[in-house]
Amino acid sequence: MRIDAQRLSWSAAGRTVVRDVELSVADGEKVGLIGPNGSGKSSLLRCLAGLRAPSQGAVLYDGEPIAGWGARRIARRVAFVEQAADTDSDLRVADVVGLGRIPFRDRWRGPDAADRAVVEDALATLGLTALAHREWKALSGGERQRAHIARALAQQPRAVLLDEPTNHLDVKHQLELMELLAATEQTVLVALHDLSLAARSCDRLLLLHGGRLIAAGTPEDVLTPDRLAEVFEVDAEIGFDRLGNLAVAYRGVARRPGDERKQDPKEAIGRRAAAQPIP
Repeated sequence: MRIDAQRLSWSAAGRTVVRDVELSVADGEKVGLIGPNGSGKSSLLRCLAGLRAPSQGAVLYDGEPIAGWGARRIARRVAFVEQAADTDSDLRVADVVGLGRIPFRDRWRGPDAADRAVVEDALATLGLTALAHREWKALSGGERQRAHIARALAQQPRAVLLDEPTNHLDVKHQLELMELLAATEQTVLVALHDLSLAARSCDRLLLLHGGRLIAAGTPEDVLTPDRLAEVFEVDAEIGFDRLGNLAVAYRGVARRPGDERKQDPKEAIGRRAAAQPIP
């Protein structure tokens, strides 16, 4: 499914969080959304998922504006995985994953054999079959995150939007998730903090800064030392590792004019001590 944003803006408490964003994610494309904290990634994803109405502009699915669509109609097309969804209930893991089938059931009908088969497949895909009957409160943060991703897959959506889904996952499960997303036929838009992981896993990257989309293209085109210094304020080198993956290596925080006046006092003391002659 194709997802488009046309002159999209969203404001809260008198502040514009997403500003005049134009983007297009093609059917089946895997796109990474990157940017520093506070750049508007989460807000943009929520607008694209139909969870927030934009202040101006439009979101389109396959060329059709979704303004006025009901939640059920949207949920049959798009699944959204937020950063840290939680629940205080005593649901089992299979029950949480089964929530993904609600958009496809009549209000008073419980899950049928087809629903249960979809849930079992989603659990297996995320390696959660053995935890299907485990109580939610007994899970680790990473297990809960994988369960929410399984819930999204149980929706059988045409597009999946994920907000920093790797935050609570160990390295193995981060790689497994990104490989899963890369292999699916669904359209994927995923916000990530790990720039190297985004570069190796996504067809294209969208870079947000101050609520604006300032760059879009292949990882090689978007991730440049000058752009990382400007947006993320880091001194970085971009290259390919021995396995052929595009990778970001950090030298440290990017120094700007005047930074020498804001240096860490401990660093300054260390330099003065080093400058003293040895008795």
